Amino acid sequence: MSEISLEQRVETLEKQLRELKDQRKDCLSMVVFSNDLDKILAALIISVGAAAMDTEVRLFFTFWAISALRDKNKKIKGKDMKSRMFGSMLPHGTEQLKLSKMNMEGIGRDMIRGLMKEKNVTSPEELLSTAAELGVKINICEMSMDLMGFKKEEMIDYPDLSYCGVATFLADAGESSIQLFI
Repeated sequence: MSEISLEQRVETLEKQLRELKDQRKDCLSMVVFSNDLDKILAALIISVGAAAMDTEVRLFFTFWAISALRDKNKKIKGKDMKSRMFGSMLPHGTEQLKLSKMNMEGIGRDMIRGLMKEKNVTSPEELLSTAAELGVKINICEMSMDLMGFKKEEMIDYPDLSYCGVATFLADAGESSIQLFI
């Protein structure tokens, strides 16, 4: 029985490592779960930063976060009573999002937006626009949309927006070098 030298073992391990690295793409897959203004800001800032560094970015908006993608100017008819009620209790887009801490009936949100403007911090609306320009992909969870009573027609106009299930996110995340949950 021949023994494998240390050098051969190292070569074998390096080869296996290269093969593993080749299986992962330079891609960020992120679950966006929250509709808190500060958390949506974090998700968008990270996404735009990664995309600006030529990293492919795929966002999976689910549950509460989907309300951040609703277009405040689109009025949808034909919803049942529960869907209308749910829709009325949730924000219509990024402008209505609340802070996760110190919201104080909207005063905190208005204060942070004022500070952002004063300090030239990009708004969520502008970040979404930049994300679109940089090719950030947004997937919306169909099951969550159905539960919340949302319709595709009420979502923002975004060039790379699609609807899918969790299997799509898991496949994306499985081949991504970075996975995040916000």
